[in-house]
Amino acid sequence: MMQMTHSPFFFTLFILLFHFPHSSSFSMSVENHEENAIVSPKGIFTAGFYPVGENAYSFAIWFTQKHKNLNNNATIVWMANRDQPVNGKHSTLSLLKTGNLVLTDAGQFSVWSTNTNSSKQLELFLYDTGNLVLREHNINGFILWQSFDFPTDTLLPDQTFTGYMNLVSSKSGTNYSSGSYKLFFDNNNLLRLLYDSPRGSSVYWPDTLLLGWQASRSTYNSSRVATLNRLGNFSSSDYFNFKTTDYGTVLQRRVTLDFDGNVRVYSRKHGQEQWSVSGQFLQQPCQIDGICGPNSTCSYDPRTGRKCSCLPGYNIVNNHDWSQGCKPSFQFSCNKKTKYCFEFLPHVEFYNYDYGFHKNFTYKQCKHLCLRLCECIAFQFRYVKSKGLYNCYPKMQLLNGHRSTKFRGSLYLRLPKHNIVFPGEYDNLVCSRNKGVKHLGRSYISEKENGSLKFMLWFASGLGGIEILCFFLVGCILFKNSKKSRVDNHGYVLAAATGFRKFSYSELKQATKGFSQEIGKGAGGTVYKGVLSDSRVAAIKRLHEANSGESESEFLAEVSIIGRLNHMNVIGMWGYCAEGKHRLLVYEYMEKGSLAHNLSSNELDWDKRYDIAMGTAKGLAYLHEEYLEWILHCDIKPQNILIDSDYQPKVADFGLSKLLNRDDLDNSNFSRIRGTRGYMAPEWVFNLQITSKVDVYSYGVVVLEMITGKSPTTGIQIKEELINERLVTWVREKRRNGLDVGCWVEQIVDPKLGSNYDVKKMETLANVALDCVGEDKDVRPTMSQVVERLLSHEHNY
Repeated sequence: MMQMTHSPFFFTLFILLFHFPHSSSFSMSVENHEENAIVSPKGIFTAGFYPVGENAYSFAIWFTQKHKNLNNNATIVWMANRDQPVNGKHSTLSLLKTGNLVLTDAGQFSVWSTNTNSSKQLELFLYDTGNLVLREHNINGFILWQSFDFPTDTLLPDQTFTGYMNLVSSKSGTNYSSGSYKLFFDNNNLLRLLYDSPRGSSVYWPDTLLLGWQASRSTYNSSRVATLNRLGNFSSSDYFNFKTTDYGTVLQRRVTLDFDGNVRVYSRKHGQEQWSVSGQFLQQPCQIDGICGPNSTCSYDPRTGRKCSCLPGYNIVNNHDWSQGCKPSFQFSCNKKTKYCFEFLPHVEFYNYDYGFHKNFTYKQCKHLCLRLCECIAFQFRYVKSKGLYNCYPKMQLLNGHRSTKFRGSLYLRLPKHNIVFPGEYDNLVCSRNKGVKHLGRSYISEKENGSLKFMLWFASGLGGIEILCFFLVGCILFKNSKKSRVDNHGYVLAAATGFRKFSYSELKQATKGFSQEIGKGAGGTVYKGVLSDSRVAAIKRLHEANSGESESEFLAEVSIIGRLNHMNVIGMWGYCAEGKHRLLVYEYMEKGSLAHNLSSNELDWDKRYDIAMGTAKGLAYLHEEYLEWILHCDIKPQNILIDSDYQPKVADFGLSKLLNRDDLDNSNFSRIRGTRGYMAPEWVFNLQITSKVDVYSYGVVVLEMITGKSPTTGIQIKEELINERLVTWVREKRRNGLDVGCWVEQIVDPKLGSNYDVKKMETLANVALDCVGEDKDVRPTMSQVVERLLSHEHNY
């Protein structure tokens, strides 16, 4: 803590040095880097010379360490000269008389500068945000230069990442120079990750085979801006958004493009040293190009992590750096004397760097083509199920390799026929040719074996006839169901893309024991409890009947949107069934049931109710504003808010939901009134434009019901008298009258809570709810504003 104690001194001294007359210059020496360090006012960040090697230093910004020794691997967030460290002697950071801040190596030549020019008095200031600025020393404090405009591999909260910036990874955990991975906005305004090395260059995120909208992105923006806020929400102007696992808490945070090519969000509590990963861009590390280097494959097991392996006949280049890949243990030769064979590697894919593409090739054609091409070192052979044919991809280089059972193709690796030692796991060489069948020189005595021979002939003929009949029947079935198969294939494609699966009707009937255990019922269908074949407990919703005008593909298109939802406060969908007239949805099972059930069972204390209100708001904000499609739920009520074992809410039952296009703000094509009486916004009744504010209104009613314990549809019970008055009107009247006579909240709170609640937080929650149920939709807050109000109030305690 010694540095924290002296930090105000260092900070003040540094500023005062700039207060000398303009004609003088300032210089910071590398020899005294520990004493000359600049520390932000609250001691959160430090700027100065940082050792990056033996007698090598960079001018950097890092999170202030508890220990003064900089060799304890401080968390660096910015570097001026990452690719050109300066000498440990006579190197300086100087402010010239011209107003230019210059880093000089050993007093000889400049390696970095701010390229600024000013005749005014300047000062260098380090904010508690981690932003180092060179600004004019006056009331306005005009900024000439700031480190936030020139990020290296890290973004800090509220630092704006624009289309003019790049994040570039470091080479390793100990080598801070520029690595091979870059985060940037492309010319289509999409945020992308690029692998760029002397061996090759390729974009690997999002998947280049997907169009922008297929990757849940939008090219219709020109701002090209991305930020991470202090609560843990990362948002980009191309609609790439995600919240960290610890979202909602103010922590120290950073977004870093790591040396392995993945972008991760790290967080920690103030004062702690250990960082934890609270979010990352790619969940599968083998999707990152170049991660295992050339001539190697990447495989991933969630239990053991990522594994790199050399191809047979290849040896690792550097045991400590897999990015260098593997090299052949033999010499390729184009002379006809060298004989080659092909190693069969199933489920191994190397993407890009094809030597052409050959459609509808046989294995023999592809093999001979590769043998004729001197540059061909392997070929990819893949069956295209939709076309019913094989494609051939000769390979000049083997980069970006991965092994996965999900890949239906194979790799055939070209290797010399002799003098190659293979690991034990490789035994699939295809080297020999069919030299014909060698007939046995055995004679038969026809007189004794004639009967047996006849029997064998008849048996073979009968067996052949049965085979022909089977092929005929299978062909008829396939022909009859060809249309259905195409639909099913479409369904499986959607299932693969969205992460949930298609169930058969008989499978779900068995899981629910013949739909015997009913746990809920609504306008759209009945929900049953079931146990799937993998022992997961599920909630299976059986829709009443299929819409006669809705095809299975339309149903799957709608389901695929819901299936891609991923938020802790939105119910998770595991799969679906679309078979004949049957339409079923498979959801995760919530142990505590619905909010309606819990409100009537005296299970919810004040803290649980507040958390449920907060979580529900977060879930709706995600549906309205963060997901690629705008989803209006249209039926928010206690029955459609489910509670898990930790009393965390999940918005559920999207039976009446409506998907809106972000680019069509006037979309209001609702064919009928949706929702439940008592929770419906006035727009439904008066045929006004329907927007996300209908869900905001319903949410407000639900919160008032949680506060008061009173249903919005049964009237208000006061002193043995039932008054037929709307809940919203009653609460609003209590607030208006209670402003003069004391705390109005005590007059509306659910008697079950007694006095065990926070009055100020309760009042805030009630006020938010009343704002949500405003008659005019334009004055209602958005759900994200509701979340911010509740969070800001929570952090004040």
